[in-house]
Amino acid sequence: MDGSTSAGSGSPGSQNGFQPISPRALDISLVIGALGVVFGDIGTSPLYAIRECFAGVHPIPVTQANVFGVISLVFWSLVVVVCIKYIIFLLRADNRGEGGIFALLSLVRADTECRTSPLYPSVVMAAIFGASLIYGDGIITPAISVLSAMEGLEVATKALSPVVLPLTCIVLLTLFLVQKSGTYGVGRIFGPVMFIWFITIAVLGIAEIIGHPHIFTAINPLYIIDFFADHKLKGMVVLGSVVLVITGCEALYADLGHFGRRSIRVSWFSFVFPALLLNYFGQGALLLEHPEMAFNPFYGLVPRPLIYPMVGLSTIATIIASQALISGAFSLTQQAIQLGYCPRLVIFHTSSETMGQIYIPIVNYGLMVACIGVVLAFKSSSGLAGAYGIAVTGTMIITSFIYLFAVTKVWKWSLWKAVPLVGLFLAFDISYFGGNLLKFFQGGWFPLVIGALVMTAMTTWRDGRMELAQSLAQRRFPIGLFLDDLKERPLHRVKGTAVFLTVTPEGTPPALLHHVKHNHVLHEKVILFTIVTADTPMVRPSRRLTIEDLGQGFYRLICRFGFMEKPNVPESMDLASRAGLGIDIATTTFYLGRETLLTSGISKMPRWRKELFAFLARNAQNPMAYFGIPPNRVIEIGAQIEL
Repeated sequence: MDGSTSAGSGSPGSQNGFQPISPRALDISLVIGALGVVFGDIGTSPLYAIRECFAGVHPIPVTQANVFGVISLVFWSLVVVVCIKYIIFLLRADNRGEGGIFALLSLVRADTECRTSPLYPSVVMAAIFGASLIYGDGIITPAISVLSAMEGLEVATKALSPVVLPLTCIVLLTLFLVQKSGTYGVGRIFGPVMFIWFITIAVLGIAEIIGHPHIFTAINPLYIIDFFADHKLKGMVVLGSVVLVITGCEALYADLGHFGRRSIRVSWFSFVFPALLLNYFGQGALLLEHPEMAFNPFYGLVPRPLIYPMVGLSTIATIIASQALISGAFSLTQQAIQLGYCPRLVIFHTSSETMGQIYIPIVNYGLMVACIGVVLAFKSSSGLAGAYGIAVTGTMIITSFIYLFAVTKVWKWSLWKAVPLVGLFLAFDISYFGGNLLKFFQGGWFPLVIGALVMTAMTTWRDGRMELAQSLAQRRFPIGLFLDDLKERPLHRVKGTAVFLTVTPEGTPPALLHHVKHNHVLHEKVILFTIVTADTPMVRPSRRLTIEDLGQGFYRLICRFGFMEKPNVPESMDLASRAGLGIDIATTTFYLGRETLLTSGISKMPRWRKELFAFLARNAQNPMAYFGIPPNRVIEIGAQIEL
């Protein structure tokens, strides 16, 4: 009566681990949709990237040599980092179609050889830290994007300068407050709006390039060599500003599962990449003739009568870019919960048609307070630019290292093939990270602190659960001995079904032992129910269940969910009933164990981490609500456990 034998694992696709691009007809709606969700962040970088080089915290003079050097850096950054690293290579490193740092980690976790490697623990820790840094990015991106758009009002008239900060806070507050309503309806207009945005910034760039077509000679990389020869260490500081043009790369990779690599590639190469280049080259051409526009070269491209409409369009575009980061934080948190790095949190599904449309209140309001806080603390997008970049480049370095580990261990690439490629990626990543470290005391410390705090919580929750599991395992009574004892000393059986939820598919659940000890009765059908998270994004219904008949009316039911799915116990029970188990949910009672954690035990965890784990456990969402179990059919049995 087995519903399945495994949830599936290993690397998908061909022998090198990459899946071939589907030959099916291209879905234009996905291409347009990718413009809004995938490229919202990187698409709004022209608002502030060039300005930070020439009018930021550490500006350089607006000379012809400097303009050509910066534009050349922008061009080759987009080519090597975005086009080659992410669009061509990393988009092929997917886990059953899903991308992102946790999806890449799950692909590594599913491989037996990877788990036995001495580097594996370091890879896991690096992935957790990389994911933690993304939360810092999720705080700064909405703040700097919306603030940059609003600062366009200052180009129109300095009289509006006092309203820039209040309007930015109002827009951010509104953005976060509408999250609970879901983004499905608004999301349908993201693509068309960003289509208009990219057309607009391309046209603005072309209008300026027409008068200075020689700006295209900046494609020559020799300008970069001359730039660093002239500026030396100051050139590294400028590189920390140039990195702003590629800040949406990790979000691009994480959104792979929503649109598919083919749609993302077509959208990038046919539309986004040309539009960005035209605008950046246009800003360079503008500075050659009007160096005084360095304080805001993006809005310097806009004809004065169109400033206010452009501020409006920019604000909408930055809201869309911010929405992508906020939704990404929700998805990342859900994955962390499923992978065991985060306690259960309240999750609402805001769309019945799209699985990824979720809302997590505590994450939303945490980001809201942090975003508005950094706007008020840093006061300008130039101030925020000092904090922006370290989180992104840190995650990019970590992704490159995990990618190197995956291609050599999972897909068996030789070192001579993998090292030169990843070495090229790391040469850019480390250079950008080094340039941003020079801005550490100008705000770069902020995302590192956020990342360290999130990582501490994640690793404490993971280690605490492991300690708790070991403590329970030491007390666990073998199910075989329990059934033998039950055969010798039968208990009274009542009608109906009892479901005992247990964290491990081994032994006898403590809640069952306590129930027998105190009530001396059993239901006629007893199910030991375990939920297992697979190292794949989703699990097919045909491989969802494993049902084992233990005899005497006892069954062990193992239900597998992917790390991007939310477990649902009633749906699983219905699936098991249709598989032959014969369960009537109306006569089923669910038994949950509720452990009270005592931090006075002798486990290896420091006392402060035990206290933190106990705090997280107390504030985790009740499993009854998280797993969708009907509250009127639940009995909780408590126990005290020392850590």
